[in-house]
Amino acid sequence: MSPQANEYYDYYEYCVGGIYSHRPILEGCDTQRLGRRPGGGLDFFPGAWYIRERRPSGALFFFTCRVRLMIQKLLIRLFVHDHEHTDSPAVRLEYGILSGYTGLAVNVLLAAIKFAVGLLSGSVAIAADAVNNLSDAGNSIVTVFGFKLAAKPADREHPFGHGRFEYVAGVVVAVIIVAMGLNFLVESVQRIVTPHKVNMSGVLTAIVAGSLLFKAWLFFFYRKIGGLIKSRTIHAMAFDSLSDMAGTAVVLLAALADRFTAFPVDGCAGVLAALLVIYGGVKILRETINPLLGEPPGPELVEELRSRLMKCRGIRGVHDIIMHNYGPNQYFATAHAEVDLDTDIYAVHDLLERAEAEIGKNMPVHLLLHCDPCHASGPRTREWQDQVENAAAEINPMFKVYDFRFRREGGTPRLEFELLVPSTCSAAPGEIEKQLAEAMKRYPAAPPLDFKIVHSSGSGQQ
Repeated sequence: MSPQANEYYDYYEYCVGGIYSHRPILEGCDTQRLGRRPGGGLDFFPGAWYIRERRPSGALFFFTCRVRLMIQKLLIRLFVHDHEHTDSPAVRLEYGILSGYTGLAVNVLLAAIKFAVGLLSGSVAIAADAVNNLSDAGNSIVTVFGFKLAAKPADREHPFGHGRFEYVAGVVVAVIIVAMGLNFLVESVQRIVTPHKVNMSGVLTAIVAGSLLFKAWLFFFYRKIGGLIKSRTIHAMAFDSLSDMAGTAVVLLAALADRFTAFPVDGCAGVLAALLVIYGGVKILRETINPLLGEPPGPELVEELRSRLMKCRGIRGVHDIIMHNYGPNQYFATAHAEVDLDTDIYAVHDLLERAEAEIGKNMPVHLLLHCDPCHASGPRTREWQDQVENAAAEINPMFKVYDFRFRREGGTPRLEFELLVPSTCSAAPGEIEKQLAEAMKRYPAAPPLDFKIVHSSGSGQQ
């Protein structure tokens, strides 16, 4: 095991080898040989190497970290075949199912324990916390079905696959969280209006406190798998576990404080815990609804696609990239590829198909390219195009120039092109034309402009 970068460490120096070897190196810790120390002194032993070892602060903390990671690795190795290839749909499905069933088992256990503690102590906050764990168990079932449905292949009714079922599962999880939070809130307010005494013994307190360790492990487990397969649903479940920990801690402290005051601490703690649950549910709901409604692709993904296409033989430029997401790592895209006007049509067909296959091989994108013929640019035309692009960028960095051509008809030269304007731009076409003409005055040798303004659709067009 290698220590995690975000944990705290103590440093120990000691000797190994030589006459008085002691403190064997602790397996899994980072070690550094300092070399043989010259000179004498009480800490010098002939023939010894001195070692600096980095250990997480606190023996208990180190032990719990090792146990947590050991259990995580064991579960992954037992239930996820070929677990290192997280881009594989089959591996992703196994990770999702493992997360769901693990969460189901842990949350059912915690719900049973907290129901018993709530009944024995008379604490509505602990009983409501048990209901929250029960809802988490239901969320785990939804997650399993969501991943299984998302893995179904495309069919006639769903030609783009079922990947968005995972987002639907995330929405269902979020709605359940909000509903349970509202129910929790109502019960807590009622407890404030009609308070009841809470009887928490030392044993019951220890049991509830111990449940925090289960939730802490579940949080790290979800976070690990959510990061491996880049799943919003699993990340949502990790956040839910974290909010559960905060709620349980507040409930536990309130139950202890209830011994020393007549103030309805139990009910107030329940209100605070309920608000935390509702806030977390609303946040998850927003994050999972966005990809269902259709959010723009990340700029890194678009730039990678553009860069790879520009490296393909025969493609001189790329524009009008439109990309849609149909589930995690499932993108469908179209783009206009500029090719030389004088190239044979069959050769153009072949080079575009090779480019589509190259993208599909290296990116999670199903690409369809549209042929956009363009004139081969001489150095002078290329210089004029650079000038127009610089002038357009001065007006708005999001403006894109494409289909650039130099034409001479009737003895009058002119520069023809199309200007792609983002859908968020509120400027009128006439105003854009005036601004571009003003910006081009710094290049008096450039021919007159003849261009068409095209507004992007706002659906991932770049």
